[in-house]
Order: sequence, then structure tokens, then C-alpha cells
Amino acid sequence: MTLDPDLLALLQRVDTPTVCNAIEVAQGKRGFDAFTRGTVLASDTSRAVVGYAVTAQIAAVEPPTETPEVIRARRMAYYKAMADGPKPSLAVVEDLDVPHAIGAYWGEVNTTIHKGFGLSGALTNGVMRDLGDMAPDFPVIAGSIGPSHGFVHVRSIGTPVTVFGLTVAPGDLVHADRHGAVVIPPEVLPQLSAAITKMQETERLVLDPAQAEGFDFAAFEAAWTAFEKART
Repeated sequence: MTLDPDLLALLQRVDTPTVCNAIEVAQGKRGFDAFTRGTVLASDTSRAVVGYAVTAQIAAVEPPTETPEVIRARRMAYYKAMADGPKPSLAVVEDLDVPHAIGAYWGEVNTTIHKGFGLSGALTNGVMRDLGDMAPDFPVIAGSIGPSHGFVHVRSIGTPVTVFGLTVAPGDLVHADRHGAVVIPPEVLPQLSAAITKMQETERLVLDPAQAEGFDFAAFEAAWTAFEKART
């Protein structure tokens, strides 16, 4: 499905909790669970990243056991897959060494390469580095920060991966920021823009009174009653 440019622009402006809630509004029920678990680190806390997932797995604690020719061929296949991914695209890379990951795959070199290929950012449970030298406007959502690349090498390309408890398949539409990531179900896309607007308007039923002078329990009770009637 081609992502509507207006919806893409909206998704880039809002945070991931907003998208997570709006998906439930679009679905008309609670219980959406295609989101990450635990705390993530963000190289850029000012914006979200949205894109169709291009997936891979890496490892770095131990050197590869395959021949250098096989490793290089897979590395080139990885970069070609990233370059050819549907736009907007997001690199989603599972580090198989977690919870003992040491290989900082995402730094100055790889962020610059992937940005040059036209990707919007990266989501990984692994390690990032070069925080002051990463490519600008290329957010990386990662599991940790470290100085070394270890024996980092690509293990697989284009298969489902799991990062922070979230399974992501190639082509899934992902929204990620400093809060974590969600996979947006394709069936909600036609309603998602309206759902975001409805959710934001519903929250104002509580936020506006709470920020007004003279706010007290009676005002809260009235506002919360209106909020409960309007929310999913």
C-alpha cells in the first residue's frame, strides 16, 4: 500500500504514543499490542521516524565462521536490500547477541550510508556509537551505546526479526521514536488520520480544564466524565 503523503507528514509530526493510542481509536477497542517493550535509546529525541521495514540480523561477539567471501557477499546483499527498499523505508536490525551485544553497527559510517540510500532511520535492539557524528536527520532507536564494532557481520536479510519484544516483518509500516516503536496495521491506515485528530481532541477535554485557572476536583470530575464518554 502506498502511504498517502499527507498521512506520512502527519505521522512524522506526532509521537509514537499518539500513534499507539490512535490505532486503538481506529480499531474501536483496546488491546493493540504490536509495540516494543522496555526502554530504548534515541540518537535524536526531537522527532519520530516512519517507514516500511527492511529487516536484517547481525552478530558481533564472536567472529564469523563462514568464509570471508560468503560474509562479504551477504554484506553486499544487505546493502542492496537497504538501497532497494520501498520508500519511506526504515532499517530494522536485530542484534542476535542481545543481551550481551557489543557491536556498534550504527555510527557515523552506517548512518551516512543508509541515509544516502534514502532510508529514514533505523530501529535496532543493538548498539550505536559516534553520537556526535551520526548522519543528521537519521534517527536511530537502539538498545545501548558502546565504543566497539566487535566482529559485527550480517547473519540474515529479509526475514522477520524481533527487537524489544516486537516482531517486525519485511514491509511492515513502523513508527518509532524515543518511546519505542509500533507496527501500524495496514487496515487502519484509511482511518488513522481521523483517529489521531479524534484522540487529540478527546485529550483536550481534560487537558484544557486542567490547565485553566481555578481547576479543582469538581472541574476535574466534569472534564473526566466528558473524557470517558468520548474515549475508546
